[in-house]
Amino acid sequence: MSLSVSVPSPRVPSEDDTRTWYERVLGWACAGGPPPQLVTGVRFDVLELPSDAGAALLARPGFAATGPVAVMGRRMRFLIAPGGADELEGLLGWLEWGGVPLDLTAVGAGGRITAPVPPGRAPGESPRGAAVWLRPPELGCEASLPALPGPGRGAGPGLCAEPAGPDLVRLVAAAATECHRARLGRRTPQPLAFS
Repeated sequence: MSLSVSVPSPRVPSEDDTRTWYERVLGWACAGGPPPQLVTGVRFDVLELPSDAGAALLARPGFAATGPVAVMGRRMRFLIAPGGADELEGLLGWLEWGGVPLDLTAVGAGGRITAPVPPGRAPGESPRGAAVWLRPPELGCEASLPALPGPGRGAGPGLCAEPAGPDLVRLVAAAATECHRARLGRRTPQPLAFS
């Protein structure tokens, strides 16, 4: 006698599943859709740069613990403390990057980003180019997002499983450098290979 066992197909996360995870598990505001959009400026802002520059930034010593990081298409998004987006232009000027085309932007109050596929879900089932987490958020991680350091304080341990990474000044300085390097690398003609 043979037993027939039916195995259900893998479940593709729906827009409602995604929205529910962000709103109920993390307490983050969602709006619009499909796909759902995460509201910025309340729990976090976003520092956005080309993915090649973002990958180089994550490879730097001390920058792997920057907090949640998502990628969508050719753009990488680093979550930063609320209000950080408003500081970007001033920081770039102070760091002497003002006027240099870097392709480094920030999304703050009143903005939205596409909600990445929640961790543990099937990103392979998502449409090509969908937003996905490289470093997913955890409940309470907002407390350790890169921010301007207070008087006498640098980046310190936060509520996330890993220690806090660089503060906002160090993150923006490194991101600007990597954006500039990536831009120059894209413009530099590759040498011809002769056999």
